Amino acid sequence: MGFRVAIVGATGNVGREMLNILSERDFPATEIIPIASRKSLGQTVDYGDRELKIVALDTFDFSGVDIALFAAGSGVSKEFGPKAAKAGAVVIDNSSHYRMDPDVPLVVPEVNPEALKKFDKKNIIANPNCSTAQMLVALKPLHDAATIKRIVVSTYQSVSGAGNAAMDELFRQTRAIFVNDPVEAENFTKQIAFNVIPHIDVFMDDGYTKEEWKLMAETHKMLDPKIKVTATAVRVPVFIGHAEAINIEFKDEISEDQAREILRNAPGCLVIDKREDGGYITPVDCVGDFATYISRIRKDDTLKSGLNIWVVSDNLRKGAALNAVQIAESLLNQGLLSAD
Repeated sequence: MGFRVAIVGATGNVGREMLNILSERDFPATEIIPIASRKSLGQTVDYGDRELKIVALDTFDFSGVDIALFAAGSGVSKEFGPKAAKAGAVVIDNSSHYRMDPDVPLVVPEVNPEALKKFDKKNIIANPNCSTAQMLVALKPLHDAATIKRIVVSTYQSVSGAGNAAMDELFRQTRAIFVNDPVEAENFTKQIAFNVIPHIDVFMDDGYTKEEWKLMAETHKMLDPKIKVTATAVRVPVFIGHAEAINIEFKDEISEDQAREILRNAPGCLVIDKREDGGYITPVDCVGDFATYISRIRKDDTLKSGLNIWVVSDNLRKGAALNAVQIAESLLNQGLLSAD
């Protein structure tokens, strides 16, 4: 027996990646239904070696759908997520809309799979922010070993996190600079080509941006509310792949060698940490991969027990599409969802 799986936002970056990953991982689906707005009618999307026709969201009946993967933004999730859930589909939502809802589990399967047992309160499960997902995959095994007290993280986030239009803008600006055309900023507050911008999402009253707040709040909900977290989120001129420099203060002693060994054996983690030229992972290296990569593991001598690590992952995969599919797989593996 298999499952009827709907992908809402199937024409976007994350939606297309969801289709790729469902095919690559041989998810037990008897039917895949790609859904998008009415303006996408007539388009097709790839699923393995097949082409699937887009179905319009506004008239779609979710009755009979087992799993609905949402990748179309908060507005769509707010309107159509409850409708899909009420019709019986388990909604796995990639937007930020439900993440802080106390009745909606916020899940990274390598971090807190046990939270999925509470999904039936609303029939909705939230996918975390892309930067939080990869960070917690790396931090969870270290927290279990030595108890994290404080995290200081600076992110280096690719433009794909802001969507197709943002990727197009980086391309246009880069080309304009080379041919000496005017550089126009539409999707970003400043030029992104050959630049970095310390501003992702809106500013909040305390001076942090909402992206930085997400890193803090989601870490508390998924890992440990007692951990102190401070973040600086930066957009960089990279198409795909987020990177993070993370400084960690621990309650208990942990050496860099112990951390390296723990991370080598942790689910979802891949350690590439050679102290030589090129002995580390960069965003270009991670594109298309499932793993969360950890490099530059070293002791912070300014703390009694502290480490620095460098974490890189494909944000369209582990930060979004892959994590959503892994949530669906975890539901099956835990016996929380079965085919009729």
